[in-house]
Amino acid sequence: MRDRKGAIAWMAQNPVAANLLMLLFLLGGLVMGAQVKQEVFPETDLDAISIVVPYPGASPSEVESGIVLAIEEAVRGIDGVKRVTASAAEGVGTVTAELEIDVDKSEALSDIKGAVDRLTSLPEDSERPTVSLINTRREVISVVLYGDQDPRVLRTLAERARDQMLNDPGITQVELFGAPPREVAIEVPTAELRRHDLTLEVIAAKVAAFSIELPGGGVKTPSGEVLVRTAERRLRDDEFADIPIIADARGTDVRLGDIGEVRETFAETDEEAIFEGKPGIMIKVFRSGDQTPVEVADTVREHIERIKGWLPAGVQIAQWADWSEIYRERMDLLIRNAQMGLILVLLSLGLFLELRLAFWVTMGIPISFLGALLFMPGMDVSVNMISMFAFIVTLGMVVDDAIVIGENIYDRRQRGVPYVQAAIEGAREVATPVTFSIATTVAAFAPMLVVPGFMGKLFAVIPKIVITVLILSLFESIFILPAHLGHLGKPPERGLYGAVFRWQQKVRYWLERFIEVRYAPVLKAALRHRYFTMAVGVSCLILVGGLIAGGRLPFTFMPKIDGDVVIASVELPYGASVEGTRQVQARLERAARKALDEIAPGETARRGMFSQVGALPQMGGPRGGGGESGGHLANVQVFLVKA
Repeated sequence: MRDRKGAIAWMAQNPVAANLLMLLFLLGGLVMGAQVKQEVFPETDLDAISIVVPYPGASPSEVESGIVLAIEEAVRGIDGVKRVTASAAEGVGTVTAELEIDVDKSEALSDIKGAVDRLTSLPEDSERPTVSLINTRREVISVVLYGDQDPRVLRTLAERARDQMLNDPGITQVELFGAPPREVAIEVPTAELRRHDLTLEVIAAKVAAFSIELPGGGVKTPSGEVLVRTAERRLRDDEFADIPIIADARGTDVRLGDIGEVRETFAETDEEAIFEGKPGIMIKVFRSGDQTPVEVADTVREHIERIKGWLPAGVQIAQWADWSEIYRERMDLLIRNAQMGLILVLLSLGLFLELRLAFWVTMGIPISFLGALLFMPGMDVSVNMISMFAFIVTLGMVVDDAIVIGENIYDRRQRGVPYVQAAIEGAREVATPVTFSIATTVAAFAPMLVVPGFMGKLFAVIPKIVITVLILSLFESIFILPAHLGHLGKPPERGLYGAVFRWQQKVRYWLERFIEVRYAPVLKAALRHRYFTMAVGVSCLILVGGLIAGGRLPFTFMPKIDGDVVIASVELPYGASVEGTRQVQARLERAARKALDEIAPGETARRGMFSQVGALPQMGGPRGGGGESGGHLANVQVFLVKA
């Protein structure tokens, strides 16, 4: 009899320690699973810095020559900048600086800000550049407020709906899209200008001077330092009307409201949104902090029902895109696969091994999965679409090692070896090959940890989860499983166990007969003609390689998968009239409705149709991203019903 020393033997002889470890993984995973951050896609930095410069009224060519080229020249060559890309659209220029891997982003951001601030050649009419590190924001759900109303009325109602949602502690980020921006209009009659010897330029300078906030440094006092700041920023029409334009020696001020009309209104833009043929405004809700996609979406749906109660006649609100749906679907798929895996493993092992042994082998699945949840915060991994995919991948591998060890222990018990000794010897005998089998799988996934760029950060979640689950599965099968199998005791021979045992004997007989009659002769023939066997394997490898090289078996990094949203975008030549763009957008809508009617008459094939004039759609997915804008752009989005 071999000695009972070593970690495997100690654990096999101390089931209390094994049970404590098992409970640590199970209970700890359950507790941590409720605290792990949940999101649709993982949040990742894009390793890029964006410089955005609004240039109102400028054409794309003017934006390119006046803004984009100058900023590109200033940014290119800064340490840490890998590549510079730019786009010039109507009224705005955007320059994106992609950073080298492992560059200090804060330092690079500071350097780029300094380079842009030193530029003196930017047009006077352009606004101040905005320099920021590009971060992805995660939209959870969006709703549309629409109706046969003036866009300004819709904007007011949409703002009320937004404010109602923001008052809920479960919602922190809400934005309006397709809404006309607010502005303060100032009109001064010519007679008033002549009367006070003023010009519009003088009034504009006064308004600008009284609409800024300037830091004034600090003043040290005995009680501490007091920060000084000039707070003159105006936001409302009455605040602008109170701006002094003229002050005489007697202390009498002539204010802006005394010589002109100041009113809040909406800016005239080329952008408009249409939902189901009516003017609309989209309200997008984003996840932040520890909020979960499911909770945010459920909260928004509750607010939709409340908002319907105070909307005026002719105005409606409808749900549009719900990214939490795919999160729910992936979670349901993971749970269903895990349940099916548990049942199939238990049934298949129960046909050949003892039921209690099959149960403890099957327990390796929840122990490994819940144990992985315990380590996810330390790996900075959240529960998201990609991490759930990684869990699904491991379902087919997680109990392989436990099956090998459990079967070896069972075989020794069948030969009369005492249970504890059988557990020790069975685990020891195959521990090394099982460890190497897990190590090869870990080695196959490990290179994904060092893939550079955005895709590397996104898909690094997969090897983190797979490797963690496999290591925990190996630990459980070598140290915890033998302790359980070594103290089972002899199974009863009557009742359910007796019936199952007789069934197992029949299955075992037919399996052994198949091995002796079918499998063994083929194996012996393959071993006798080993060179022929090797040639067949090499030929198959060459055949598969030829299919890939010849294009018969196409390769694609990201497969095309049918979705629930169909998007048609159109870009007319710059300078095209907005009315012409509206006509094209209307043609797109008519074509979409015709195609849908051919598929399913009566508008049963879609959940909604959202169109935009003056902009391209905001893109979802792991990268997120925004669309371009301009009077020559239009798009139609159709949300299909689920198949």
